[in-house]
Amino acid sequence: MDAESRRTRFEALAPGLVDPLRRYLARRTDAATADDVLSETLLVCWRRVDELPPDPLPWAYGVARHALANAERGARRQRRLAARVAVVDPPRESVAGPGDEAAVDVPLEEALAALRPADAELLRLWAWEELGPSEIATVLGLTPNAVSIRLHRARQRLAEELRKIGARAGHEKSRKGGAR
Repeated sequence: MDAESRRTRFEALAPGLVDPLRRYLARRTDAATADDVLSETLLVCWRRVDELPPDPLPWAYGVARHALANAERGARRQRRLAARVAVVDPPRESVAGPGDEAAVDVPLEEALAALRPADAELLRLWAWEELGPSEIATVLGLTPNAVSIRLHRARQRLAEELRKIGARAGHEKSRKGGAR
């Protein structure tokens, strides 16, 4: 493929990738890291435009997932270094300002945090990114059958965690009507 056709293909695919990838990353990390990882993901897509499948989004989610893992490893290294530096030169205390806390579904976040990271990621891909088992399989490098089985079990575990913390799962009906 010549340079002009590579560019044309990438320019046709990129607009369909940017917003879903931005949402995927925004739900998993802070805004600055999400922007950095999005840039890195698009760079990989550009470099490998010849290898992109006909439906590139699940493939791009996989790239973003790996890039995010790399960014998180780098952030952990930076935090360890900052902790060592803080012993020598402690930082001044700061007070959070208004609007610093994002609105989150606390029971859901608690329930997801109680799950194994692999289960939580599987549920996020299914619910937040609205991917089907075959697309999730592409992202995670699994078979669609394995994803279906793991997804079923992960949904059961999430429902159990929500029950433990006293929250209702979103699909459960009110007990006032008598049915559940």
